[in-house]
Amino acid sequence: MRTIGVSGEGFRPYEVLVGAGLIASAGQLIRPLARGGRAAVVADETVAGLYGSAIVQALADAGLRVSLVTVPPGEGSKSFAELERLCDRLLGLGLDRKDLIVAVGGGVIGDLAGFAAAIYMRGIDVVQIPTSLLAQVDSSVGGKTAIDTPRGKNLIGAFWQPRLVLADLDVLATLPERELKAGWAEVVKYGLLGDADFFARLEADGIGGDLAHAVARSVEMKAEIVAEDPRETGRRALLNLGHTFAHALEAEAGFDGSLLHGEAVAIGMAQAFRLSARLGLCPEADARRAEAALAAAGLPTTMAEVKGAPFAAERLIDHMARDKKAEAGQLVLVLARGIGDAFVARGVDRAAVRDFLIAEGARP
Repeated sequence: MRTIGVSGEGFRPYEVLVGAGLIASAGQLIRPLARGGRAAVVADETVAGLYGSAIVQALADAGLRVSLVTVPPGEGSKSFAELERLCDRLLGLGLDRKDLIVAVGGGVIGDLAGFAAAIYMRGIDVVQIPTSLLAQVDSSVGGKTAIDTPRGKNLIGAFWQPRLVLADLDVLATLPERELKAGWAEVVKYGLLGDADFFARLEADGIGGDLAHAVARSVEMKAEIVAEDPRETGRRALLNLGHTFAHALEAEAGFDGSLLHGEAVAIGMAQAFRLSARLGLCPEADARRAEAALAAAGLPTTMAEVKGAPFAAERLIDHMARDKKAEAGQLVLVLARGIGDAFVARGVDRAAVRDFLIAEGARP
């Protein structure tokens, strides 16, 4: 097992444990954090069927009073309506500020339950048990929680750090192939944004390589960046490599499950590198390497692969201008000077992005 510490100004340090068999040990690991002796395990219906009983039993065996709260699976649960239902259920259980929420699932549950924890009784502790590769390497670490709105993804939320993250590698064996590939996009992201050697190893090993190393190194990199910039006012924005393009595509696709977040990020990263090359910032060869590594994992790299394409360039740009990184309506993108060398580009020319999107296949 690997233990990776996460610390930074303004929040309590916590640990991310990466290893096999952690769900079986969840009771003894989580019990010291539940000061009130109660925990609500929040999972979607699918994950609850796989791991709900085991986690509830592990917590109960450790002496906690445990309730299982389920929500529908899918991105649609990251909504005001589901947030209200979840909070009402927690209130009905009588949880107080000494109790604990245990979020078990992928990025949707981590975001929804984490945001509920941030606002419930003005803040209740949360433990994250991510069950997807994407959640293990990205969304469960760093305290960003949010829900979606019809105007865009993750626009309503809060920074609320977990008390503990348990990344059990055993659960990855039950992931559908498509979900594993979507998570791999976020792993590749870490190499592309700041570790060329890590990228080269991922490039050589492929998606069937050493997942334990891939998860641990990704978490290490995220922990380093979060420590430096807990509230995304500077360097942490690099973690959004590809995400501005991705969120625009997700919004146009309608959050209907036809485009997974990791798939959108793969396209977005390929676009970020292609735009960087088009602007003369990045060697063409590096843009081709980035795209090839994603495609080799079976990930999409072009907008034409998204249901509903082609999309209107101006609609995509409007989504991008509403992105959380945007400043006074000006586009802020994470671009690259090369593999392992991403940077935040402010005030990117809208016309240049429009021309690029049209060249990528968007409608004028």
